[in-house]
Parts: sequence; C-alpha cells; structure tokens
Amino acid sequence: MRLKTMLFPLLFSALLLAVPVQADPGMTLEQIAKLQQVGQVAVSPSGEHIAYTRVVPRRPGVDEDGPAWNELHVIDAEGVSRAFITGQVNVGQIGWMPDSSAITFVSSRGDDSQAALYRIPVAGGEAKRLLTVGTGVAGYSLAPDGKRVALIGTEPLDDEVQDLHDKGFDQIIFEEDWRPRSLWIADLNDPDPEPVATEGSVQRVQWSPAGDRLAIVVTPRQLVDDTLMFPRVRIIRPDGEELGRIDNPGKLGQTAWSPDGSHFAFIATDSIHDTREGRLMVAGRDGGEWLNLLPGLEGHVWHVDWYGDRVLFISYEGVEARVGHIAVDGSDEVTLYHDEGVIFEGLSVAENGRLVFPVNSPDHPREVYAAAEAGSDVERLTISNDWLDDVAMARQQVVRYAAADGLEIEGLLFWPLDYQEGERYPLILAVHGGPEAHYSNGWLTSYNLPAQHAAAEGYFMFYPNYRGSTGRGVEFALTSQGRPAAEEFSDLVDGVDYLIEQGLVDADRVGITGGSYGGYASAWGATYYSDRFAAAVMNVGLSDKIAMLGTSDIPQELYLVHYLTWPWDEGGWEMYRKASPIYYVSQAQTPILILHGDADPRVDPTQSRILYRYLVLQDDPPPVRLVLYRGEGHGNRRAAPRWDYSLRLMRWMDHYLKGEGGEPPPYAIDYRLD
Repeated sequence: MRLKTMLFPLLFSALLLAVPVQADPGMTLEQIAKLQQVGQVAVSPSGEHIAYTRVVPRRPGVDEDGPAWNELHVIDAEGVSRAFITGQVNVGQIGWMPDSSAITFVSSRGDDSQAALYRIPVAGGEAKRLLTVGTGVAGYSLAPDGKRVALIGTEPLDDEVQDLHDKGFDQIIFEEDWRPRSLWIADLNDPDPEPVATEGSVQRVQWSPAGDRLAIVVTPRQLVDDTLMFPRVRIIRPDGEELGRIDNPGKLGQTAWSPDGSHFAFIATDSIHDTREGRLMVAGRDGGEWLNLLPGLEGHVWHVDWYGDRVLFISYEGVEARVGHIAVDGSDEVTLYHDEGVIFEGLSVAENGRLVFPVNSPDHPREVYAAAEAGSDVERLTISNDWLDDVAMARQQVVRYAAADGLEIEGLLFWPLDYQEGERYPLILAVHGGPEAHYSNGWLTSYNLPAQHAAAEGYFMFYPNYRGSTGRGVEFALTSQGRPAAEEFSDLVDGVDYLIEQGLVDADRVGITGGSYGGYASAWGATYYSDRFAAAVMNVGLSDKIAMLGTSDIPQELYLVHYLTWPWDEGGWEMYRKASPIYYVSQAQTPILILHGDADPRVDPTQSRILYRYLVLQDDPPPVRLVLYRGEGHGNRRAAPRWDYSLRLMRWMDHYLKGEGGEPPPYAIDYRLD
C-alpha cells in the first residue's frame, strides 16, 4: 500500500527492533481512560464530505457517570474536520441523503422520549427531527429517491397491557413475552406510518439502489440466540410482498447491494456449525443460490461493499488486515492494501470511487483514512489524541511459536519499556474472548487490557491467537470445537513456555487475564494450571459449564458452534464437568481477582459467585476477591466501573507479580486522577 508521507512515522515506529527513546515514563491508566477514537464513518455519495462519529469517554469521578459520548464530525473537501454535534450527545447510525445535501443519524435529543431519525444539512444549520416508530428507531435505510425511508422498531405495548404495567403487573414471562421488531416504510414527511407485514423479527434493512426492493434480515424470535444463529435474508417489495430469500446457514455478517441492484453480497458461514461468519458470498437480486467468492481463504471477511461491479472486502488474515476486490464470478481477485500494522475496520465507498476507512495501528486507536480511488495513496485525516505523540510507546512484535502438537500459533508481544537484555521480566497473558475472535497487529490497549501501561510498568504483555481463533480460516477456527479447555488452553501455556525459553520471562511471575472466554481461560489458569500462574484476573468469565448452558442467553450458539454435545448426550455430563474450572478448585493456589457485571445476560454472574464460593470453602484457599459492578452487563460500559477495573487489575498484578504477595491488597481504591 502506498501511504502519504505524513503516515510513515506512524507505521515505522511499530516495526523498530530497538527500544524506543523514552520521552516520558510511558502511558498511564489515566491516559488510557481519556483515549478518544473514531466510531462510525460514512462518505457522502458525491465523495466530497466524510461524516464520522467520535467516541469521547467521560472523566471518571468528574463527569456524571455513564458510557462514552458519541459526537458527529464532518471532514470537508479540503480535508478540514469540523464539529457538527458535540458535547453530551449520542449520535449513531450515520448516513447520507442520496443527493449528499445532509447527514442522517439516529439519536434521542431534547424532549425525545425515544430514539428518532434526524437530518442535519452539511452546509450547516440545526438538526431536524424527521420521524420515529414504535418504541424508537433501531435501524433504517433511505430509498434511493430520498423521499422514503424504511425503519425498524419494536411496537409499543397496547394500552391495556401498558395500563397493567403501570399498576405494577410488569412480571417477566421468561422467553415468552418477547416482542418482535417490525418494519415501517414511510414518506419522510409522514409522522404516523403503518408497519409492513413481515415474518419473524426484523433485524436489518437495506434498500436496493434500483429502488424496487429491499433486503431485510429476519430472525424467528427477538431473542439473542436467534439473532446470533438464525438470521436469514428476505428480499421484499416496498409493500412487503416477498420476492425471494437467501436461506444462509448459521451466522450472518454484513450485507451490501451492488450499485445497479443486480447482485447482493453478504458475509456468512458454510455451515450452521461454523463458529463465526467470514465467507464472502454473492447472490442475484432475488436471492436464491449463492456463490462463495473466496472458498480457500485462510482468514475471515468481516466487511463488504461494492466498487463498481466488483465486490470490495476486508479480510483478516493472521494478525493483519487485507483490502481487496473481486469479480462476481469469483475471478480476478485483486489485493489493494495489505500492510503490517495497518488494521482496516470498515468500508465506505462514494459514487466517484473515493474510499474511506476507519483504521487503527500500533500507534493509535481508530482514525479516519481515505483514498481518492482504489489502489491510490491512503491518507490519515483525523488525529483524535494529539498528545500520543509525546508518549513513549513500547515495542510491539508479532510472535509465532509451535504448540505441543506442532500447530503454529501467532500472537502479539508488548515489551517492557525499560527492557534490558539478559533480564527476565514478569508477564501478563491477555486471552481474548469468543473463542471466535482474534487479536490484530494494531491498537490493543484498553481499560481491561492496558498493554502500553503494563509495558511502562516493566511487564511483558502477550496476546495469543490460540486455536479456535478467527483470522486463520474455517479449519483453524474449528480445531477447538467440541474440546473445550483442551488444546486451546494448552496453546496458552505453550506460548508462555516459548517466552521463557527465549530468556525473556520470569517463570515465577506470570499472570493471566481476559474477559468472557478469556475469563474462562483465566479461571482455568487459576485452577487447572494453578502451578503455572502466580496471579489471575477473571472478567465476566465462566466456571461451571453445566450451569453456564442453563443460564446464558445463547444456549443454541453454545451447542451448535462450541460444544456440539448436550450434557444429556452420551458422555456429555463428563465433558461439561471436566471442562469446568470449579472441578479443579481443590488444587487452586493462584491468587484470583474475579470481576463481573451483576446484570450480565451472556455469562450469568452466578458463574463468578460459584467460583468464589468454592475457592473460599477450601481448607487452604488461595487469595480471592469478587467484585460485582452494579448494572453492568457483559463488560463495563460506564466510566467509573472501567476506571475501577483498570486500577484493580494492575494493583492485583503488581501485588502478586512484583510486590510482596500474600493476603490481597485492601479492597478500597484511591480513585483520584493524576
């Protein structure tokens, strides 16, 4: 890829083999807490302007607590970025009017009681509320004529049921009283449109550029399991009449109409048992049969659009990202951009061929990048954190090692900022969730995995893509299927051993952390592999496979793409039991900090309570602490719980990997900012 000169320093610094010159002591937790980044990106149809959202965290302990704000900004034809809607706002689902005159978005503003569709002129002026439906706009697509809009929302309760709710009869009938999302097609000036009859629950809608049909994604029910495993594409007329369907198996990713409306591209799976969507498919305008354009791809496609009559895509291959396009018959594949440390996270294409991407790299979180046309120079257009230029960054290295059975495993290693050759350092092992996810060679520092701060404090931090991860194709992703906590977790220990053998890591000072499936790995490290880890921090992780299946909102997903066996099937109870960290609590001696949102629907907080209780009931229990975050779900969204998490994580690691160890540090936290 040809990059503008201004980008060379940004990419080159991540590739240096020498330790960076220290301009300061490195990144602090407070700096991580204030990191801003680009969210959504949308180029105008004309290609002249780029709209994007900027994610602005609240200051913990200073601002009213809550999730980050999402502002609206616009880059003009000269490359100058201007703030359009800023402050305490949440702007989402940005798009453009077909004539490029205005930006559309979804928000709840002023006196709004629910999310509505808005429009703001690109030439300036106030945002105008257009309309809302049901209990609020959950999704929308503008017709190519700019006069109509398709909207998704949940119909409100009828008056009788609402009256009962108001009187306190608001009990939950578990998995029975769900309400479907409906589709409305309305004139932009119609304040009270009627829903269109469709089957199931509507998740997404896209108007064909030809204007005569829409693609909708429907699920049997509005339950998380259905939205993950059973989304299907239906092609309909504006009046709701079905023209065709795509009965894709399993999970479904992004979809995109060709500019002339003759083809429909989508990202799906080859079978219901694929752990993650990642196959690039194309069908005709009425659906029906589809063609896998990249059948031998050893990677996962997660973003799709069109460039003229060619399918444009982003594929994640190993720890890198590749942008390419291909003909609709699967021929003439062309790679446009594929460079180390440049991680493309989305696509937006103008009618004149201008390409816009959100991009992260080892040197910065997500920013706006653009190219005048496919294959031309890519230029960075935004700088969300100018202070990063003054922060000493740790070396980030791609590492490959052989697992016990010879399978090659990749990962990203952060070096201590003050590394001295010949010395051994403590290590924090960072395990991703899923396991159908992966780490890319880009920006990896966050509130729960603070790599740059850990490096500044004298740690190695290692991010392995163990078997079952995405980015290596279907076969690699399926290698852990039906074998939970087996080779996938031995890959982690093999990675630690590799770093020890290289003379880098002190074997007696190794910690492990992660969230969700990474939390599961952390619990496994603290119990089954307790002799290998001196500290563990488990986040929204599972400890009892049997209880997990019965309390999660994704039981079908767990069965179809993870376990392949129900507990009551032959050998099922034994497999579930032996893959549960609580089964090994009697051998646990690793100090473990357990963190969980008390409103987590994915991994019920009882998973953390069970592990805590079983550990403290032992005759010689290890140091253990359980922290529950009020109102948080599967990961923390609010500023204060995130700040608390960062402080507790690093204090626990410091205490047991660098400090005196023994009893846990006091549970009270000093929340003062530096």
